[in-house]
Amino acid sequence: MQDNKNCPESLGFSENALKVLEKRYLNRDNKGNCIETPKEMLQRVSNTIALGNPDEANQFYDVMAKRYFIPNSPTLMNAGKKLGQLAACFVLPIEDSLVSIFDTLKSTALIHQSGGGTGFSFSRLRPKNSIVKSTMGVSSGPVSFMEVYNAATEAVKQGGTRRGANMGILRVDHPDIIDFINCKTDLNKLNNFNISVAITDKFMEAYINGEDYELINPQDCEVFAKKSAKEVFELLVERSWQNGEPGVIFIDRINTDNPTPELGEIESTNPCGEVPLLPYEACNLGSINLGQMVDDSSEIDWDLLEQTVRTAMRFLDNVITVNKYPLPEIKEIVSNNRKIGLGVMGWADMLMKLGISYASDKGVKLAAEVMEFINYVSKTESVEMAKNRGRFNNFHGSLYDSENYFYNKYRGGKITDEQWQKLDEDVKKYGIRNATTTCIAPTGTISMIAGASGGIEPLFGLVFSRNIMDGTELLEVNPIFENYMKSHELYTDELMSKISKEGSVAHIEEIPNEVKAVFQTAHDITPFWHVKMQSAFQKYTDNAVSKTVNFVESATKDDIKETYILAYKNNLKGITVYRNNSRNFQPMNLEVKKEESTGEIKTVKCPECGNEIQMAEGCFICLNCGYSGCS
Repeated sequence: MQDNKNCPESLGFSENALKVLEKRYLNRDNKGNCIETPKEMLQRVSNTIALGNPDEANQFYDVMAKRYFIPNSPTLMNAGKKLGQLAACFVLPIEDSLVSIFDTLKSTALIHQSGGGTGFSFSRLRPKNSIVKSTMGVSSGPVSFMEVYNAATEAVKQGGTRRGANMGILRVDHPDIIDFINCKTDLNKLNNFNISVAITDKFMEAYINGEDYELINPQDCEVFAKKSAKEVFELLVERSWQNGEPGVIFIDRINTDNPTPELGEIESTNPCGEVPLLPYEACNLGSINLGQMVDDSSEIDWDLLEQTVRTAMRFLDNVITVNKYPLPEIKEIVSNNRKIGLGVMGWADMLMKLGISYASDKGVKLAAEVMEFINYVSKTESVEMAKNRGRFNNFHGSLYDSENYFYNKYRGGKITDEQWQKLDEDVKKYGIRNATTTCIAPTGTISMIAGASGGIEPLFGLVFSRNIMDGTELLEVNPIFENYMKSHELYTDELMSKISKEGSVAHIEEIPNEVKAVFQTAHDITPFWHVKMQSAFQKYTDNAVSKTVNFVESATKDDIKETYILAYKNNLKGITVYRNNSRNFQPMNLEVKKEESTGEIKTVKCPECGNEIQMAEGCFICLNCGYSGCS
């Protein structure tokens, strides 16, 4: 592949995007040589997903080539290839028997080999030291089996393209909850797992009222013991303050929005927490680049956004049909529910282009309007597909199989009440094609490909100082910030260098206040606004929202505690926090020079191969070995 980004075959992708594509996405021959251009990759994907329809193939190619919409990584990697596994995330069940535990472990290995990640609830496993009647021995408990899964994941590379990721969840009322909360105190253990505590409404009520709550033995559903909710919650906060884990999911909130309650309760999510799924469910994801939805007059192009949503919905529904699933159980439930996770990236880019502060009522209000619009259009397109392709098979008994579901849930926003009522009428008449249509993922590498900020996160930094091989230091300036500064005659190399050392513009005297308000970075924004922004998107999102609340190193445990409580009160389905420099390795580092400000970005080494990490907006990728993730 030619490296020149001006080459027509490269479609104007940035140099970093081209490196990522070549390392992880483009086809190679048997000797490992790259034999595909970005243009040919998009043609391969669009032709495969279009199911032989040339008009749709052209539409799919167009939205990807213009970086309006990018599907999840497995779709880009595997569409049109023999493997053909296109979904990003799966949830597998674990029952309380060795047979179930190791059958699921085998399924996990197959999924990771095919390019997917897995989520599990270990809540059905008996607590440690319980009697095993068949042998009269004692159980080792959920955490010990998590270590087995972690070791297996370490041994399986995902199709040679990326390392496996897992989500491990335990209910807060499981007898082993303390062991679980403490299980990642040593960061050398369980390093292939994200972990989250499934918090119940009953637990939060006990905490707020200063009461004990009941631990339930999953073997017999009897009360095992009582525990101080305050003690457990404060331990959870302390560990999260210490290194960012565990996160929390609000499991009752998740099940309130479970679209198919007759099929059972949701117990787990995918590895980043944005897709709660039933056992054996999978979800294929894709994200709209909101930064590209702003026109030359700095207004949102709502027509373009609508057209992009409709095209993306057809694309993702086709993926369900095309996908070669690694297990028959997965194929069955995915085909019957047809869940889609259409999300966004480039939210920070959109705000900057519109001149709106992330940490503002105006920004939060716009977030709700944009996501409500995307949610509404995705539902109307799903109904249109139902007319021609049929409703999802488990429609009867679903949340949508009720009177005025959408009107009762969403009335009073940007979309008129009459529009929601009309949607309800159409759903009653035709059904709906997909059990869910929306979620918001972290968009690690696909946002790098699109040249967009990650998910709905604020920027991590505006100017990065990067050391290249000969010792030269180069400044990388966010292009939107660079264009603004140059157009307002504020740009100088000296000022950009100063910003790179400070980490943000918040404390730089030469920067006007109106510029500081618009070009905020993650650590400039208080937890209150992080949570309010996530809440605005969550209100109009079927699944969940992957987001990290970034704290400065000097943040206290009380700051973490208040954020968790605020997240609960704002009806979030889950939340993750991260305090700067709370881990020895993190994808992007800010060296704190004084307590109230952030500092110079360090060069960090890949934990997999030792090479320099390639960083972008809260996510990272090693261009040598492909190791990647998000902070």
